[in-house]
Amino acid sequence: MDKRTLIFVLLFSLALFGVNTYFERQHQEKLQEWKKQQEAKKAQTIQQPEVKETFQPAPSVEPKKKSEEQFFVLATPYQQLVFSNYGGALAEINLPFASPTNQHSVVREIAFDRQMREDHPQNAHFPAHKYSVVNSDGKKEEIEEGVLGGYYPLLRRDLMRNEETKSIKISPKFYALNIVSDFPEVAELVYEVKEFTQNKIVFEANQPHRRITKTFTIEPPKNDELAPYCLNLNLKVDGDSRGLWLTSGVPEVEWISGGPAPAIKYRITRNQKVSVENIDLPQDSVTVTSIYPDWLCNSNGFLGTILDATIKTDPGYRAQRISGEIVPSRLLEVEDDGRRFKSQELPGYMTMLPLKSSGGTMNFRVFAGPFAGDILRQVDHMYADPVTGDNPDYIAAQSFHGWFSFISEPFAKFLMILMRLFYSVTGSWAFSIVLLTVALRIMLYPLNAWSTKSMVRMQQVAPEVTAIQERYKKDPKKSQIEIMNLYRERGINPLSGCLPMLIQMPFLIGMFDLLKSTFELRGASFIPGWIDDLAAPDVLFRWNTPIFFIGNEFHLLPIILGVVMFLQQRFMSSTPSDPSQLTDQQRQQRAMGTIMSVVFAIMFYNFPSGLNIYWLSSMILGMLQQWWTTKKLQAPKVVTVKN
Repeated sequence: MDKRTLIFVLLFSLALFGVNTYFERQHQEKLQEWKKQQEAKKAQTIQQPEVKETFQPAPSVEPKKKSEEQFFVLATPYQQLVFSNYGGALAEINLPFASPTNQHSVVREIAFDRQMREDHPQNAHFPAHKYSVVNSDGKKEEIEEGVLGGYYPLLRRDLMRNEETKSIKISPKFYALNIVSDFPEVAELVYEVKEFTQNKIVFEANQPHRRITKTFTIEPPKNDELAPYCLNLNLKVDGDSRGLWLTSGVPEVEWISGGPAPAIKYRITRNQKVSVENIDLPQDSVTVTSIYPDWLCNSNGFLGTILDATIKTDPGYRAQRISGEIVPSRLLEVEDDGRRFKSQELPGYMTMLPLKSSGGTMNFRVFAGPFAGDILRQVDHMYADPVTGDNPDYIAAQSFHGWFSFISEPFAKFLMILMRLFYSVTGSWAFSIVLLTVALRIMLYPLNAWSTKSMVRMQQVAPEVTAIQERYKKDPKKSQIEIMNLYRERGINPLSGCLPMLIQMPFLIGMFDLLKSTFELRGASFIPGWIDDLAAPDVLFRWNTPIFFIGNEFHLLPIILGVVMFLQQRFMSSTPSDPSQLTDQQRQQRAMGTIMSVVFAIMFYNFPSGLNIYWLSSMILGMLQQWWTTKKLQAPKVVTVKN
């Protein structure tokens, strides 16, 4: 590696380190101020005990027969919130699709939504059951059937089956914002609706030893503007509240790169430093009681819920694995004939926050929607207090789903800034990916150029290497010595391509993670009818019966990728075009190149189309760079003769 390249690598690494350190320091300074305010609030809560009204237990009466389950809807441009009188909880959280009539929503319709609406309409009504709503005149109205399509089900819902297969009813204990305990009857409590308006619903339930009042409100926090995808819960427990937990519900499955990608995490402040910790997905249930999480997040990769206790509760959290047979995913109905999806392979996860064991009033802010950067930043801004520094920091709930995300996340965030910049210019996420690939090539040009030059020089001496191998065919050791001498004479390092690749790996992995984890690419169309979702594989056509690994969809982009890689191996190589003139080693190299082309086509077959577009663009740019470098190195040098 020459001095200029070494200097470039050093300066580039220092620049990245400096940028990362600067942003981290800014983030920590803001959050330290927030921590101080939170500690002050907690101290004030402790010093000023809450004055409770005396609760008189209800007299002992004969148990009543359980009433029919009823559903009540509060709706905003961002959410359709379906409450049940069983548990006084959310049976459904349905997110409307972005459309010309609803430009507030950022959730796009994807293939699964269209398939459910067309092939399984019994599971594509929103809400799923008969419900009540308050109309514009302030009167309660009964609606017999929800609308067909137009919403994304954030939570797993009841699965309606045909006459041959039994339908599956989800237990209220898996609803969102229900109260559960070690006693099953708590989750099954039937609540009475005390108040019901267009933006508020109040539930109340009585037991001999406690009364629970839940007040759900959708209210503008600032400037008469709704906080996107947010809901407020005021919870009051009179009486015994020990061992009670508030649930998150079970998010619906998102199919990302050939599989589900659930993520559970929490945010915590320790010693004035804020961190977001991932929770290992439990095999059964895990309970932690030693920490005070700032908030608890339960996502399916692109969307999810955040439970945020704005008034101090008891410490800890709980995470529980839920069988896909008990709480099924809607994917079980997609392509049901081929049984592409199995219930046992699609478990769900539910998180819980503890209530105050001393009872009283508790307030919760609930975010339930897409983990889109703009949306999360908007919510953070709306709930931030510039005077106190209070900031929910929901943007930290975004997840990166790559194998090496702990390494690539800083690089992925940097690349996301560039991709957003290109999107603001082009208005197309697909073109933004191509421009980002070009930008990445330009940033790493010195390394790529050095590697490409070394590779071209090795191709130029390939005939001489072949001649040495033929000359010392019976003496491999002598052959290796002569080849190394040749490389030394020509100034070629056979390992020179390794270091640039290692330096580029964090960027490459970061790009992979970015394109698999960015909500904005979900449902983003490039070529309608073929590439309809940059976060999912392209679909040229589909059939009914799935085939092993391939499934029931034909993805063309990875096939094109394999063909381009094959052509790159053939036409950019210095080996003879006539197969009869190839040496054994050259035949092995050509066979290896063909195998690699097939392997990459298979590996990328179920990857998102955005990732395939990136890799295709990168290969084409690499071929152009190699062609240009080869042309420059092969150009005859002009010798100037002085008189």
